[in-house]
Amino acid sequence: MLNRYDCIIVGGGVNGGSIAYHLAKKGKKVLLLEKDRLARKASGAAAGMLAAQAELEEDGPLFQLAKQSRAMFPILAEEIKDLTGIDIELVQKGMYKISITEEEEYHLKHIVDVQTRAGEQAEWLSQDEVRSREPALSNAVRGAMFIEKDGQVSAPQLSLGFLKAAAALGVEIKEYTEVTSFLFESGKVTGIQTNHGSVESEHVIVAGGAWSEQLLPKSQIPLQTYPVKGECFSVRTHQPLLTGTIFSHGCYLVPKKGGRLLVGATVQPHTFDQTVTVNGISSLLEKAKRLVPNIVHAEWEKAWAGIRPQTVDGLPYLGEHPAYEGLFVATGHYRNGILLAPITGEIITRLVEREPTPVDISAFRMERHTEKII
Repeated sequence: MLNRYDCIIVGGGVNGGSIAYHLAKKGKKVLLLEKDRLARKASGAAAGMLAAQAELEEDGPLFQLAKQSRAMFPILAEEIKDLTGIDIELVQKGMYKISITEEEEYHLKHIVDVQTRAGEQAEWLSQDEVRSREPALSNAVRGAMFIEKDGQVSAPQLSLGFLKAAAALGVEIKEYTEVTSFLFESGKVTGIQTNHGSVESEHVIVAGGAWSEQLLPKSQIPLQTYPVKGECFSVRTHQPLLTGTIFSHGCYLVPKKGGRLLVGATVQPHTFDQTVTVNGISSLLEKAKRLVPNIVHAEWEKAWAGIRPQTVDGLPYLGEHPAYEGLFVATGHYRNGILLAPITGEIITRLVEREPTPVDISAFRMERHTEKII
C-alpha cells in the first residue's frame, strides 16, 4: 500500500464508490478502504428504488437533492457500462404509490395536487385504471399515485459498477482494511491508522453507512444517527407479475429482470443484528399477498437483511467536519442511499475541490443539531 494519497475514502458501499468515481474523474489519487467485502451491507441489500417523489412527498432540501440525483442516472448508466461492462439495470417504467384505505387515497390525491402544482409529474389513477396497467393487483387497491420519473436500478450492480469504474480510473481499493484512528495536526486531518499501517492524506471521507459514527473521532460534534434493520425477500415467476414498482405503506414490490420480484422491507430501529426472522418475513408475505394474491404461486428465492443509517431529523450528513479541516462525512441516507449516491459523489468531490456544490447543502451540515442547542 502506497503511503500518500490525495483522498482516502472509508467505506466500500454505494456512496463510497460514487465518491471514489467522481474524485477519480477529477484526476485525484484515491484510496478506498473497506473493513469487510465491498457492497456487502446496506448497498447490496437495497431494493434499488429511485423513489424521489414516492418517498419524499413535500418540497424541501432533501426533495431537491433527490430529484437532481435521480436525473443523473441515465448518463451514469452509460458511463459505468462503457468503463466496466456492468449494467446497473436502470428501469424507468414509473412507480405506483397505492392506497388501500380511504384516508390513504385522500392523502395521495392531495400529494398529486401539491406536486403537479409545483411542476412535477404525478397523476391519480382510479382502481380500474391502475388494475388495467397492473392486472395482478388485488381489489384491495383503491387507486394509485403514478410517478412516471421514479424508477429503479439493481443496487448490487450500481454499487459494484461505481467501484469497478473507480478502479478503472485508477482508484486503489483495499478490502479487509479497518480504520482504527484518524491522524490530525493543528486541527487538520493528515491521514489514518489502519490494521495494516498508517496512510497519509489531507482529505479523508467517511462513508461507512450505519457504522460511520463509530468511525469518527470523538468530538463536540457527534452524529445523531442510529441503525435501522430492514428485512426483504425475493421470489421468481416464469411470467412477471408486475411491470412497474408498487410502493405502499409498509411494503414495496420491485420487479427485476428474469422474473424476480423483490419484496421489502421491515423497519427495526436501533439494532445492528442482521438476522432474518420468521416474524419479519411472514409480515411482509401477508402484506404482499394482500396486494398481489398470485404471489402465493411464485417460487421462493431467498431472504436477507440490511442495516440502514438513519438520522434523528431524517436528513443525511453531507459536508466537512466543523472541527477537523479535510475530514468529510457522507452518511445518514437511510432508505435513499441508492437514489442519492450520484449526487453524494458529486457534492463531496466539489467540497474537496473547494468548488460550489450543485445544490444548497446547508440543511445537511453536521453541526445543525448543536446550533439549535446553542
